[in-house]
Amino acid sequence: MSSFEEADTEETKTCLYVALYHPCQEEKQVFRGLNIHKREQLRADEVAKFGRDCNMCHYNLMDSRVSRVQFTLQFFRQLNSSEPGFEIKNMSKKTKLIVDNVELDYLNKIDLPRKCIIRFGDYQFLMHRQDGESVDYFETCFELAQVSLLQERQMPLLQPIPECGISSLLYSQGVKPVEIDESDL
Repeated sequence: MSSFEEADTEETKTCLYVALYHPCQEEKQVFRGLNIHKREQLRADEVAKFGRDCNMCHYNLMDSRVSRVQFTLQFFRQLNSSEPGFEIKNMSKKTKLIVDNVELDYLNKIDLPRKCIIRFGDYQFLMHRQDGESVDYFETCFELAQVSLLQERQMPLLQPIPECGISSLLYSQGVKPVEIDESDL
């Protein structure tokens, strides 16, 4: 037998492809701490941390408005299944993390859909999971998007509602607020 025949079969690794967008990415170089277009391998038991703290985070975002640890991704296997998955947790006390249209407050976590958009502040990440066989490792691969990922996927931009609770859009359409007493409901 040759050494080729005796070699272990190489398992494919689950890969998380991430398209990144920030409206000022060219000027501010906020993604300069990431390896763009290079697959990076992590151990399955590692928690992938995204944030600005170079000592704590594996994936660094070079922006003072980003939390030291913004969010984490944990690789796992579904119970009674070989299907891989990722769990995402918001680690920022100041900024909500939006996964598709689900808002996560500090320490909230959910399973990451196979394909989704993650947003916080001006950042947009389109994540797409390609399943693999390995239970020991997973990979990440980043690329820069040239246009807003929300526009590309034709997702609605959520308009902030002012503290008074009345959108200026309603006023422009002639809608006037009406106060209702709780007992009238």
